[in-house]
Amino acid sequence: MQQQAAKKNERVEEVFNLFIKHMQNFLQEANLNHEEYTNFVNWADRLGRAGELPLYADVFLESHVLKAMYSDLPGTQPSLLGPYFIEGSPLIEREPGKPLELTQRPDEPGELFYFKGNVSSVDGHPLANTRVEMWQNDASGKYSAFDSDAPRFNLRGHFYTDENGDFEVKTIVPLPYSIPDQGPTGEFLDYMDQHPMRPAHLHLMFEADGHETLITQVFFEGDEWLETDVADGVRDDLMTKFEDKGTHKEASLNFVMRRDQ
Repeated sequence: MQQQAAKKNERVEEVFNLFIKHMQNFLQEANLNHEEYTNFVNWADRLGRAGELPLYADVFLESHVLKAMYSDLPGTQPSLLGPYFIEGSPLIEREPGKPLELTQRPDEPGELFYFKGNVSSVDGHPLANTRVEMWQNDASGKYSAFDSDAPRFNLRGHFYTDENGDFEVKTIVPLPYSIPDQGPTGEFLDYMDQHPMRPAHLHLMFEADGHETLITQVFFEGDEWLETDVADGVRDDLMTKFEDKGTHKEASLNFVMRRDQ
């Protein structure tokens, strides 16, 4: 039986041709010699073998793509998903009169933190029952399921906004941290004389019917790494500030989702 030929994907062909065109222009402009080209190919091979291609793309490419796509559009600016997202986080149930509590160990180290938010559409209407996914690092600067001895879904979870689009989450203060820098990505940072640090942040993903999924981060005023975030993920409308309440810290930020095109 004759095998059916694969259907040509014109979009793949279009993008590939553009990639080759601009890569050829880049190589001509950079005027690489053969040794430099070979060193680049070998480094890229090490990057792939180390499993760091997603990390490198997150840090050095995704933010630029998002800025080009969304900087001039209404609504909250997205920020990179990052390499530390995992599927299957637990549902956090709402208890009357209490904030939601991000999944954590009974003796979770770290400073107590309450984060409040509101989710609305670009037309100003609150978005009730919006699914919110949240994840962050712990007091050691590590993410569960990645080089951490914490349970797999520690400081991770999803929940839903109330009838007014509001939510409040009990968690701990996130910390600045270094991206992995002992492999080919770190080698590249050394070449660029660039540090590997990211400012403290929360990760959030919002899903609501009739709206684009919003993947973003929340940053905090006063962090020493805001201006030089290695991943270039900081946006002005993603900034908030800690309020010290003595026994804990609080912060809040509102989020505006774009409608599906």
